[in-house]
Amino acid sequence: MTPTIPVSGVTVVGLDAGGAPPHPALTPVLAAAGLVVGAARHLAAVPVPPGADTIALGPLDPALRRLAEAVAAGVPAVVLASGDPGLFGIVRRLRTAGLPLRVVPAVSSVAAAFARAGLPWDGAAVVTAHGRDPRPALNACRALPLVAVLTAPGAGAAELGAGLIGWSRRLLVAEHLGTDAERIRAVTPERAAVETWADPHVLLSLADAVSAGATPADAVADGGTAGGMRFDNQPAAAPAGGWALPETRYVHRDSMITKSEVRALVVARLRPRLGRLIWDVGAGSGSVGIECALLGAAVLAVEPDPAAGASIRANATAHGVHVRLVPGRAPAALADLPEPDSVFVGGGGVDVLAAVVARRPERVVLTLAALDRIAPAVGLLRAAGYTVEGSQLSAARLADLPGGSLRLAATNPVVVLTGERP
Repeated sequence: MTPTIPVSGVTVVGLDAGGAPPHPALTPVLAAAGLVVGAARHLAAVPVPPGADTIALGPLDPALRRLAEAVAAGVPAVVLASGDPGLFGIVRRLRTAGLPLRVVPAVSSVAAAFARAGLPWDGAAVVTAHGRDPRPALNACRALPLVAVLTAPGAGAAELGAGLIGWSRRLLVAEHLGTDAERIRAVTPERAAVETWADPHVLLSLADAVSAGATPADAVADGGTAGGMRFDNQPAAAPAGGWALPETRYVHRDSMITKSEVRALVVARLRPRLGRLIWDVGAGSGSVGIECALLGAAVLAVEPDPAAGASIRANATAHGVHVRLVPGRAPAALADLPEPDSVFVGGGGVDVLAAVVARRPERVVLTLAALDRIAPAVGLLRAAGYTVEGSQLSAARLADLPGGSLRLAATNPVVVLTGERP
């Protein structure tokens, strides 16, 4: 039995990215429509009734006004869109305009791309670079094992591929979905950066497999982790095990690790989340960067000591996140890194802080144990236009005494400075 759809108000109908026929209930809705809105290719793909007015979409505002007038006059209207119009589509704008909607979705371009690749996508993050700053989408690809990106001219596979060079990723690019020219290509980020791609296309970013000889599809299909990274059906949710984890959860050398009480404040000040890139400079054990990655951020850990670098890799694997290690000493190692949103400076002198500030991140957080370094750091941040806050953290932890008594064991006091750019 063919379902029926009321013909009053605005009905938003998705046309299948895979080229399947429109939903069978579209025929009576179109037959009753007094106004049909859609891109020129959508209007050409369906039988628009002869008496209906049509609007080929360009700027959206004129179409919104006509739709509001149709609703006020009781004239049934149909809006045609690609795939699932509720997925980064026109439904949000129509709802914002206050229009009463009924939505009949089709297969989205994202679902079609995964289907063509033969991949499950229940654990994927779906982001868009269309009509907005593409950096959050790029950082999501840097941070998570499985990401689908809706692209746009100037923010497509070439640009995203260039930004993913240095990350262990394999890209699947789906062009012309649902047409005779449909093509799915698997490329490296380096290759994607130099190719020319047809618009629109969908990009799938996959972490490289961890086991020798396995394909990215194998890593994703195993339902566990891909490339040592967290993989579940909430890829950017807060970690179930929490954060500000005890030092015993990390491999570290000679207690050279940011203590959990300090780490709690530092991570809060860095504001990690999906779509942000954070530098952990002088990373040591990598505990700060790893906890930022657990909260969805992309992370670059800069560390000159090879033994510490091995600890960062081991800790990242143990916690199921990806942290890109940059071996080298700051400030020289910072020169060619992509622009950060926030930076944690856990080691280095004023020259390192100066090099960080010169990149103009939104936030700079540093920890200092030596009092004589506080004033120069504050002065440098303020001279660069940052508003500075500072706190001294002095924690005392419970410790056992013989006979079952307890005492408080003091940890070394640390000053946390936060610079925020207006």
